[in-house]
Amino acid sequence: MMDEDRPLLSQPHDDEESDKIMEKKEPEIAKDQEASPWYRTLTPYKLYVLLLLLVTYLLNQLDRYMLAITSKSMAQEIHFGDKACMKNSSFKDRAFEGIKCEDFNLEASCLNATNNETEHICYYDYNGQGFEYQIVAGPAFIVIYTFAGIFISYVAEKFNRKVMLAACLMFWSVMTILTGFVKEYWHLVILRFGLGFGEAGCGPFAVSILTDYFNPETRGFALGIYNWGIYFGYSMSYALGNFISLANINGQGWRWTFFISGIPGLAVGVLMLLTLKEPERKTVKTELSGSAFSRLTMTLKKFFSPSLMLICLAGSIRNASGYVFAYNTQPYFTSIGRKPEEIGKYLSWVPLVGGSFSVLVGGFISDRLVKRLGMYSRILVIGISLLIAAPFAAGTLYFDPPGAYFFQIPTYIFGEMWVGITLAVVVELVPSDIKTTAVAVYLFIISNIGGNANLLVPPLTQHFEDDGYSKSAALRAALYIMYPGPYVYGAVVYLSSLFVIRRDKRRAAKENYEAEVQ
Repeated sequence: MMDEDRPLLSQPHDDEESDKIMEKKEPEIAKDQEASPWYRTLTPYKLYVLLLLLVTYLLNQLDRYMLAITSKSMAQEIHFGDKACMKNSSFKDRAFEGIKCEDFNLEASCLNATNNETEHICYYDYNGQGFEYQIVAGPAFIVIYTFAGIFISYVAEKFNRKVMLAACLMFWSVMTILTGFVKEYWHLVILRFGLGFGEAGCGPFAVSILTDYFNPETRGFALGIYNWGIYFGYSMSYALGNFISLANINGQGWRWTFFISGIPGLAVGVLMLLTLKEPERKTVKTELSGSAFSRLTMTLKKFFSPSLMLICLAGSIRNASGYVFAYNTQPYFTSIGRKPEEIGKYLSWVPLVGGSFSVLVGGFISDRLVKRLGMYSRILVIGISLLIAAPFAAGTLYFDPPGAYFFQIPTYIFGEMWVGITLAVVVELVPSDIKTTAVAVYLFIISNIGGNANLLVPPLTQHFEDDGYSKSAALRAALYIMYPGPYVYGAVVYLSSLFVIRRDKRRAAKENYEAEVQ
């Protein structure tokens, strides 16, 4: 693979000449890599920067997904979404022998359900699901998150990225804290908009900083570690969301989960301002450095290349699966009668173990293979890993807990490698001076498509209910369509990009060279 931080030996005038230059260059680079192992470039300060950005991403995901864990308690207090028949938690499990409250679709039959001791063991209330829930989980957050991300990325090209990232972190932390005070549904909608605006700056700023601190040999490793934040934060949301709610601090239940989640972001933001050094930008001076409009025009032009179009489509499909299950995992397991203690016990560590192992190994494998196969290796790792993960994702829905929880481990191990590796591919396919904007555009595309896919869950669920399914069975059927399926569809599209990616990679290398010699 050609070292992106070095100029080509001579100016490539066409694809054939570019290939010859790359062939001459690769042995020299391979020799340098053998003499200087990749890990020697990882200085203590670079690792500190990586840790700080990891914590930032952790808080990003923790604050984002806390809604999914507390939706039932929140809905019952401020009244939004669907209602359903549920188990009365004041009764022990033996009281429900032979009775499944979730099988009663009508309020009357639910309230009349009794056990052998003629005790009313079911109750009918808001279940934290439905269209109103999916609105605040998806569009209320995603719309502002994606549009703000594009414009925020322009700022990153010209201004201090660490200052902007710290400001975004502290802003979304305030939105999280205020969520603990909501009294009405519209309060929640407004704060989700605010949360989306603040969190929009995390990806573009953090990824841009990391790609300037880490060279191409270690970039996949760094982005893999950074993406641990997804699984640390997501797992912590189950721990805090379930156990803090059950602790019922000051009689405020779920509200304290948002207080505790939001406060650390203020401290980390201050630490970032004081200790993080703005890295030297590894960019070149071109005509694009002038206006935001010219950068956006060039970036969008690049995204019409066949390889980036396919990668964005594949990422959107896979992202849809992730968003759908992330915001419906707790509601699903709650709907089939699992207690918050049990859900928190398993899902507070399963995503962390499986996801963290996945992104670390995926980044390492793609970085090692890229020496031999070039960018092809990254795409192959993504496609094959998604195909392996799909049956395990289906097993999560097919089997009952606790087995269902354990099926999540291989699902995460194989199904989450795509995150960091895809980001590495995107930044390698565009000129250096628009990489931050390119990341923002990529996130905009996959988030708008994937992040709004959960709006399909209510109509699909209703369709199965109309066919005679219980509410819990209908939700399971809808999730079969929206969770394992996209793993397969996404893998097919990723692998299709192999036919065009080499050409677009050569073009990006040629443009970087031409910019450097000007």
